[in-house]
Amino acid sequence: MVEKQRQLETHIQDLTDLIGVARTVVSTLEIDQVLQTVLENARSFMGMPAGMLAVYNESSDRMILHVHSGLSSDVVRQECWPLLGKGDRLTQEAMSDFGIRYRTDISRTSEAVDDILRREGIRAVVCVPLAAHNKPVGVLYLYDTKERLFKDRQLDLLAVLASFAAMAIDNASLHSRTKLMALTDALTGLYNNRYFMQVFPHELIRARRYMKPLSLIMIDVDNFKKLNDTYGHPKGDQVLAAVGNILAGSLRAADFSFRYGGEEFTVVLPETRLEGAFMVAENLREKIAKGVTPLLGRSAVLTVSVSLGVASYPSDGTTTDQILAHADHCLYQAKRQGKDRVHWESPLSTAVSPYPSA
Repeated sequence: MVEKQRQLETHIQDLTDLIGVARTVVSTLEIDQVLQTVLENARSFMGMPAGMLAVYNESSDRMILHVHSGLSSDVVRQECWPLLGKGDRLTQEAMSDFGIRYRTDISRTSEAVDDILRREGIRAVVCVPLAAHNKPVGVLYLYDTKERLFKDRQLDLLAVLASFAAMAIDNASLHSRTKLMALTDALTGLYNNRYFMQVFPHELIRARRYMKPLSLIMIDVDNFKKLNDTYGHPKGDQVLAAVGNILAGSLRAADFSFRYGGEEFTVVLPETRLEGAFMVAENLREKIAKGVTPLLGRSAVLTVSVSLGVASYPSDGTTTDQILAHADHCLYQAKRQGKDRVHWESPLSTAVSPYPSA
């Protein structure tokens, strides 16, 4: 009777802990926080000192490592792998039916095991597939450096935790995609004007605080109305999308590119002086001329070109309005001087830029 009472109390405590973990896991929609919470709670729940969590990327059909704990850099060096794992039978079995699989001591098994885990001193491994709507969401691995025996009750509760975790990750991923959609332009895939109005002031504040330069490029597709009238709006949309692709693929990770509106784009270059911004603008102008015009076909009577205006902090202004107005003015001057060129001029004079233009 006493033993049954003790088992019941233990079971109630496990369920209480599980409910607490589930509440924590589903309490946020921020994907990074969800993943870290899932990993730490699973480790704590199972009493295992190390683990990693990867999220499934459907477009590449690969698992992408996001969070890890208690592991050396050698173990986490590989950042992605195929859906069915790195060739190990444990993961393949788990992903085949989304059921938890484990090994109590991999040092005693004859099956193929990742040599890195052996060198790490890992002995016990638990593979927890995470699935929502009968589709893979991710995979959670838990590790211990000593042999472990797992009770069915413990694994059953871990499976319940996994279902909560998968649902939370799925919801957080959907939330992240929805947030991104609200900040991006559907046609070009670049950030939209709304996000520009958030990023540009923030970057200017950061530039002031750390006494760093900041540059802005404004870009306009030349003769876009004529292009639409000649080739039709679908072709015009293709041109804008192609310009967006070139911008996205030609900048540093720290830079930002936006569809400002219509056929106009902006680029924000943190920690970039005027000279560097001018070189970036000229490079973009050349890439767009060479890369987008072929979309019009071999018999095209028009070419695709862009005009660009450049402004920098602090030389051309100290507020967002001043910098934006000066970049817009320089863009207008580029148009006025014949288009297909980059332009800058001192805001204190009408002097033409010392940098060569097309």
